Amino acid sequence: MDEYDKIARQKREAYRKRHREQVRRKQLITNAAIVGAVALIILIIVLVAVFKGRSARQEEVQAQVTTTLYNPTQPDLDVELLTPNEYSRPQIALEKVNGIVVHYTANPGTSAKQNRDYFESLAETKKTKASSHFVIGLEGEIVQCIPCNEISYASNDRNHDTISIECCIEDETGKFNDKTYQSLIELTTWLMGRYNLSADDVIRHYDVTGKACPKYFVDHEDAWEQFHKDLDTYIEQNGVPKDSSSTEKTGK
Repeated sequence: MDEYDKIARQKREAYRKRHREQVRRKQLITNAAIVGAVALIILIIVLVAVFKGRSARQEEVQAQVTTTLYNPTQPDLDVELLTPNEYSRPQIALEKVNGIVVHYTANPGTSAKQNRDYFESLAETKKTKASSHFVIGLEGEIVQCIPCNEISYASNDRNHDTISIECCIEDETGKFNDKTYQSLIELTTWLMGRYNLSADDVIRHYDVTGKACPKYFVDHEDAWEQFHKDLDTYIEQNGVPKDSSSTEKTGK
């Protein structure tokens, strides 16, 4: 091989090498572009999914808000307000309602009116300080003793922000009969709707002080849990959609 052929071959090899390098660089650039495009597409898909997920959750929350139900129907009330006095109706303002407290009268066989009159008598006997906003009788009658914008002497440390309901009983078990129980459901759900409360805001006197009141709901935790379920069921079956003008927090 003469010197000319040798030089020509070296040039061809150098050219092929440069060509291979150019092809390799172009392939790398093409691969990088493909990877970048795929990554961009994936990012767009993820962002769209996140946006749709947020929108779906927002729509779900909005749907829950717009379909929240409450009981707007006030049950029949026998309004027999106590005479203002420092032992049962001190006329101290109840400025905010954060809960409802359920009690039992602990005197089997007595009526709502008799328990109301006992609270009234404390103005003269001065034996103790006691009262309740409502008393539910054995026939399901509901006597209102104190306006809902005043405190009652029923729930100790929670007098200032709760409404109290006393329930009459037939015997020492403290179990409410069907009529009393039904009126308790109707009154409690109406108050829940009025003050924008949930079943979790309905408590026992026991939950405030540890006192066995109402006795049957303390002795039978399952009955107390069922009562909460019955409140929600009643609202689901009888409620209407709630709006911002349907509820209040201050007592009246």
